[in-house]
Amino acid sequence: MKLISVVTGCYNEENNVTLLYERVKKAFEQLPNYRFEITYIDNASTDKTVEQLKSLAAQDKRVKVIINTRNFGPIRSGYHAFVQAPGDAVVGLVSDLQEPPELIPEMVHHWENGAMIVIGVKTSSQENKIVYAFRTLYYKLLNIMTGVELIEHFTGFGLYDQRVIAELRNLDDCYPYVRGLVSELGFKPTIIEFEQPKRQHGKSKVNLFALYDLAMLGLTTHSIVPMRIATISGSILALLSFMVALYYLIYKLLNWHSFDTGLAPLVIGMFGMFSVILVFVGLLGEYVNAALRQLQHRPLVIEKERINFE
Repeated sequence: MKLISVVTGCYNEENNVTLLYERVKKAFEQLPNYRFEITYIDNASTDKTVEQLKSLAAQDKRVKVIINTRNFGPIRSGYHAFVQAPGDAVVGLVSDLQEPPELIPEMVHHWENGAMIVIGVKTSSQENKIVYAFRTLYYKLLNIMTGVELIEHFTGFGLYDQRVIAELRNLDDCYPYVRGLVSELGFKPTIIEFEQPKRQHGKSKVNLFALYDLAMLGLTTHSIVPMRIATISGSILALLSFMVALYYLIYKLLNWHSFDTGLAPLVIGMFGMFSVILVFVGLLGEYVNAALRQLQHRPLVIEKERINFE
């Protein structure tokens, strides 16, 4: 019997981890010819999440638990468990129940018919409409600036053949952008559309800073267009500044006693150029930070404890 590994990351999800287990277990009742395991990787939760995970693991040996020494973030933590999963196919989903486990049987069906990757893409959402609109705009801008077509509203939720996991493992990336890597590797995914339900329990741990970090990761990983824009804009601004300076120099020489240079051109030029420069310096910093992460090559996570691993 083939093994399907289900992997999910969690942080302070005491109201969701047991419900997720029950829904995954029920989904596999429709797949009697498959074995399954579910691996939770916990980012040092401060509520009762770890207690509940240990209780589930004691009741069912198919439940595996990795507990991190600290919160390493959803990107590093989830990917760490993801690339270690031993199943013939690996399903990645979030533990807040906003990605329905009920789609797993359909994903397995497509996988058995030859699909290497089967992903869930939300075509609508019960979340905040403004947030959803900004996500849509971000994906469209990112697709314009990258050479790889990224899938809009794809968060990593899906089923991956072990051969795809092996390729991801070989990349040895210490801060991976999985939703971009899926497109980068070139495997054509089968798409299952779904509506993202509203979170029923707890609060989202993805704050504005985390969203910004994820957005910059996708941009710096898959596009050098912003750096080219910065270079071209800098050249244009330098040329304009030189022309303005030359104009005022010639005008002053021709009207030495009557021409007052004034502060307006100086102030406008200075603040205009500085605002553009600061934006591009910040953008440059993002690329330097991305390169530094790779050079440091720190481990994805440090584990504190493992449960039900042979």
